[in-house]
Amino acid sequence: MEITTFDFEEHGDERGILIALEENRNIPFTIRRCYFMYNTQPGISRGFHAHKTLKQVLICVRGSCKISLDNGTEKATVVLDRPNRGLYLSSDIWRVMHDFSDDAVLMVLADQLYDESDYIRDYGAFLSWVAERGKREGVPEEDPEKGIGG
Repeated sequence: MEITTFDFEEHGDERGILIALEENRNIPFTIRRCYFMYNTQPGISRGFHAHKTLKQVLICVRGSCKISLDNGTEKATVVLDRPNRGLYLSSDIWRVMHDFSDDAVLMVLADQLYDESDYIRDYGAFLSWVAERGKREGVPEEDPEKGIGG
């Protein structure tokens, strides 16, 4: 699984540090929506979904959290613990946000407005959707006995 992160340029002096986020410059899309989560209680995980077309950049602007990613064949976990690091998520990625520090603030920039029909909230349906997408795009399915493509 290819994981894309961005280290945003910091501008600072004795007054502090400033990071500018600009659409189609250091954010690879037009920003249509921004939201953030905070005050996530210990032991609580968020997400548990994928998107059909939505693209996002996740930035933990305070504290830390982990993002578990799954593309239907590979899994990975990314730690976000610096406000100058962003994690790019294309569509087709199942995501779970967890292990939030007490002070965590996770900001999400998205390329689309909220649209419930873009969400895949059932993991089994996600796996089926990824398999169907692979067939449409000519990607061979993985055969556990023989490897990819049988």
